Amino acid sequence: MKFARIVYGIAAAFGFLALTPLYFLIGKIGRDAPPPITHPEFYYGFVGVAILWQMVFLLIARDPIRYRAIMAITILEKLVYTVPVVVLYLEGRVDARLVPPSLIDPVFGVLFIFAYFRTPRPASS
Repeated sequence: MKFARIVYGIAAAFGFLALTPLYFLIGKIGRDAPPPITHPEFYYGFVGVAILWQMVFLLIARDPIRYRAIMAITILEKLVYTVPVVVLYLEGRVDARLVPPSLIDPVFGVLFIFAYFRTPRPASS
């Protein structure tokens, strides 16, 4: 249980630190990786949902046994960015600079798998 608390706490902290600046970088991203973002509602929606997942990680970190069932979903959450980035890179549709940062998520995904199996099931009521 302690392992899950640490892993999910670190994942949440890392996520907040990595994602929050994106709210202020929409113009820079458009300049550094053209074309400019033409649908900001999708961009800000993605950032907002990603930040909400960090809140779920904090919730799990507070009580891993209670929220163990959600851990399985968080493992999948760690694939929804990396898989498309890798596929798009292999198709030549995204710059190679996007690949290394996207590989942080599957590292957390593997740690989430370990946390899931190391966390006991909640006692039946």
